[in-house]
Amino acid sequence: MSLLWESLILVGLLFLLLALGVYVGLALLLVGLAGLVFFTTAPPGANLATALWSATSGWSLAALPLFVWMGEVLYRSRLAQGLFQGLSPLLSRLPGGLLHVNVVASALFAAVIGSSAATTATVGRFTLPELLRRGYPKPLALGSLAGAGTLGFLIPPSVIMIVYGVMAEVSVARLFMAGVVPGAVLTLLFMLLVALLAFLYRHQLPREPRKPLCQSLVGLLSVFPVLFLILLVLGSIYLGVATPTEAAAIGVAGSLLLAGLNRELSPRMFFESLMGAIRTTSMIGLILAGAGVLTLAMGFTGIPRALATWAVEAGITPVALIFFLSLVYIVLGWFLDGISIVVLTISVILPVVKAIGVDPLWFGVYLVIMVELAQITPPVGFNLFVIQSLTGEDLFHIARYALPFMGVLLLMVVLLVLFPELATWLPRTMTGG
Repeated sequence: MSLLWESLILVGLLFLLLALGVYVGLALLLVGLAGLVFFTTAPPGANLATALWSATSGWSLAALPLFVWMGEVLYRSRLAQGLFQGLSPLLSRLPGGLLHVNVVASALFAAVIGSSAATTATVGRFTLPELLRRGYPKPLALGSLAGAGTLGFLIPPSVIMIVYGVMAEVSVARLFMAGVVPGAVLTLLFMLLVALLAFLYRHQLPREPRKPLCQSLVGLLSVFPVLFLILLVLGSIYLGVATPTEAAAIGVAGSLLLAGLNRELSPRMFFESLMGAIRTTSMIGLILAGAGVLTLAMGFTGIPRALATWAVEAGITPVALIFFLSLVYIVLGWFLDGISIVVLTISVILPVVKAIGVDPLWFGVYLVIMVELAQITPPVGFNLFVIQSLTGEDLFHIARYALPFMGVLLLMVVLLVLFPELATWLPRTMTGG
């Protein structure tokens, strides 16, 4: 049987299992096992055990539950409320007023939480009720939060970057560095879009009272706890003091310390945050285990190697490949969550990416941006679900409000293609290579 038919059968089986409601991790595992049994001569039992162990036992993965736990602790704290109060006096001076709090607060929390949905939920719990109470148009309030919440995946530390780094065998620390400049640029682009939309809605925006600049600067003291965590976690990585896993442990300790100082750390809060981290990590672990089996099966069948050879012989350019992959990832984003998209495609796509000369580090940043787009793409957009749970608004209405921010994410992909140094300059400068 030709590799084309083998590929079509495995893809068809995968989508059939997903359509039947099988968990993504189990679907990946079953498809990988089917590939081993029917399309290779490799012993399935021994290879299944090897794949499951290899996919879930990497030291870099130890950072995953720790960063998730830190996010769970911060989600249950009142740091976001202090952040809103601290940023409001200063950002109210900008065109768009307090809508910019959604963007800046999301960027700051992204630098300590590592998850897009968790960032959206943490910031939205405090900003949305306040913005709507003050009379800001619902499309701007909800749309800006949906878009800015995606920064939780791009600005390090990032759960998606850890998953990609482990699967692609790329340094997680270098990936974290690669996400800093694109994350800052995307934050500025979101703020520019908010200012533009504010101009279009200028007759519907409330007038914010201007406070003296000195009073506004004093209010920034409320931002210090979050900045403390950012410096604690990312500073220790970039200065070479700690590995990402060690920095994650430091971050958990720092978040628990802040919760204790704010008198929010109770046995119930500790237990709930820990159980939340266990549930999320278990879900991700199952997906990674299934992806490990599928990756091994793909290696035995030779499908990724055949695709890479075909891409080189056909003379496909990096730009053409990125354009095609962008269409594929947009479609996948309609049906799958971000982590599933990464683990589903990376074993097949990465050999092709390497074969035509695309830097895997750069590709990781590109992939994260496409996953961010999936977070606000209906019908399966996690940020949309989060905002729906906070407001009760119709899912497709929220998606329509977020549409301009989808355009900004696609613009960021274009900028990344035109200026690849956005992703590669900082890692090269910090590590000397």
